Amino acid sequence: MVSSLLASISISELLLASVIFCLVFWVTRSSHQRVPKGLKSPPGPWAWPLFDGYSLAFNPDSGEVWAVRRKLAQNALNTFSVSSSPSSSSCYLEEHVNKEVKHLIQKFQELMEGVGCFDPYRHIVASVANVISAMCFSQRYEDHKNPEFTTLINASHEFVESATSGNPVDFFPILRYIPNPQLQRFKEFNQRFLKFLQNTIREHHKAFDENNIQDITGALYKHSQDKAFGNTSSSVPEMLIINLINDIFGAGFDTVTTAISWSLMYLVTNPKVQKKIQQELDTVIGRDRWPLLSDRPQLPFMEAFILEIFRHTSFVPFTIPHSTTRATTLNNFYIPKGTCVFVNQWQTNHDPKLWEDPSVFRPERFLSADGTVNKALSEKVILFGLGKRRCIGETIARWEVFLFLAILLHQIEFSVPSGVKVDMTPTYGLTMKHPRCEHFQARPRFSRKG
Repeated sequence: MVSSLLASISISELLLASVIFCLVFWVTRSSHQRVPKGLKSPPGPWAWPLFDGYSLAFNPDSGEVWAVRRKLAQNALNTFSVSSSPSSSSCYLEEHVNKEVKHLIQKFQELMEGVGCFDPYRHIVASVANVISAMCFSQRYEDHKNPEFTTLINASHEFVESATSGNPVDFFPILRYIPNPQLQRFKEFNQRFLKFLQNTIREHHKAFDENNIQDITGALYKHSQDKAFGNTSSSVPEMLIINLINDIFGAGFDTVTTAISWSLMYLVTNPKVQKKIQQELDTVIGRDRWPLLSDRPQLPFMEAFILEIFRHTSFVPFTIPHSTTRATTLNNFYIPKGTCVFVNQWQTNHDPKLWEDPSVFRPERFLSADGTVNKALSEKVILFGLGKRRCIGETIARWEVFLFLAILLHQIEFSVPSGVKVDMTPTYGLTMKHPRCEHFQARPRFSRKG
């Protein structure tokens, strides 16, 4: 009986189950304390070779050169997202999101007029991908004009599933030399996407004009000859630019897509919450214009809803794998140098010592008695990692999620037909996805302007 049961379980599955058990046991014993210096660390070993040492996220280095490259990437991202666009009075991010939401609303209306219901996920994926593409390359993609890009973006879930935190290779690097379908899918997708970026960036470089920088790629090329970039030659290695763009693209894509799609799932299963958000939008914005980033401080319930989505879903349950830079001790556990470790963000976001009724979805928990957002409580939500290696696009992601949701909810009421049960069971991966729902309905709240 036992032998037949074990025969049906692979060694990899047994190993993964053992590792997860150890992780859960260790995390359960731990508490939310200040992390010892030995844990403020670079990522784990298995992904390093895939990025030629140029990636900011997957790189064993954390020294001066790495810090300068991260700062340059951060500056380029900020310049072409939060800075004012010369073509309008809004910032680049606002301009790009407005364009994409307009296309998204139009698409939803076409689907409603056609089949009467739809799955919003892939349309959200395309819209968010086009926002980060506009910031990186100054262009958006139509399905029929660039099928390669569309195919890669629609297949991005393969990357997320293959990059699951807790892969046995994270703990036993030697396993990378053993046939591993999951790791192979991760490598193949990464190589396909890097090749797409390589071709796109090379085409971009042909028209590069240092006196007319219009996007993140151009900004990185302009700064690439800076000696502080860690470059000793007259030009920076091409793969460095490609991998920095890959890091930025990743920072501005999957997290935003997942946050928006989860938000819509919660809105159709919590119609009273949706109604309350829309009442706040009507009071603050009115109906003669669309929401702006500058409206964010005046929309506390909207902000509380987003914070509760981050906390309750904890759709990034673990950080990327890290490794200790030296031996350390945490809660009487000795952790040797070079040990692969994770930060369990889900556990922190559901710790009953920090949250009252953590399993309950309640945006109001983030509001103070005067109706403003409780800043101290909001800072306890962990989704973008910790320390100097936290997500490079955190600020941009928060703003983009706010803009997408504020405009969509200002213009549209989302629902599912009466009697339809929405499955909220998450699928585990690098980010946790919800099951696809093909029963969404979107109805205009009033005549659209602008």
